[in-house]
Amino acid sequence: MLSSTSLLLLGFVLGMRHATDADHVVAVTTIVGNRSSLWSASVVGVLWGIGHTVTILLVGGVIVVFRLTIPPRLGLAMEFSVAIMLIALGAMNLSGRGGRSTNSTARPVIVGFVHGLAGSAFIALLVVAAVPGAWMGLEYLALFGLGTIAGMALITFTIAVPSTYAARKFGAMQGALRLASGVASVAFGLFLAGQGISGGLFSALPQWTPR
Repeated sequence: MLSSTSLLLLGFVLGMRHATDADHVVAVTTIVGNRSSLWSASVVGVLWGIGHTVTILLVGGVIVVFRLTIPPRLGLAMEFSVAIMLIALGAMNLSGRGGRSTNSTARPVIVGFVHGLAGSAFIALLVVAAVPGAWMGLEYLALFGLGTIAGMALITFTIAVPSTYAARKFGAMQGALRLASGVASVAFGLFLAGQGISGGLFSALPQWTPR
């Protein structure tokens, strides 16, 4: 059986792993593509992680402390919100509006917040099953969040390397990368929306499996 320290360390590592989920990477790519420096891109990852962590602590914490269950329709709706957000982010990039608020700190925080809302139920259910006691569960969530912040900062830095290089050497190429990220975001958002609809979000008997 894992010790308390090992369990909490595992939470940090899994948080870093969580940052690499496809929908997370697609979302931040639409924002990072509009940044002109590696530092600015890394800040996007940190801000995204902060927004994500706040939701995990608030929503996941309530689930852990009170041992709540999430109704299937609510779970599907939270995941569907991510799909809508990805479509909106992609559309902004495709229309050229994505670069107008390059220095905005609100966008990555809000995007991270929505992603955290969608993932909080699954993460909290894992904590309830694996972590003994509500207090340690909250500590686990906090370290999970810190791991997510660190992981996303590294990811956005890595994504920004070719983007910033292209901006300095080939200005038109950065525009092409921004359009590509917009198409990918819209496509992935439509895919997630289709999953939510097929899961019965708008039916009488929704079927939801936390993931």
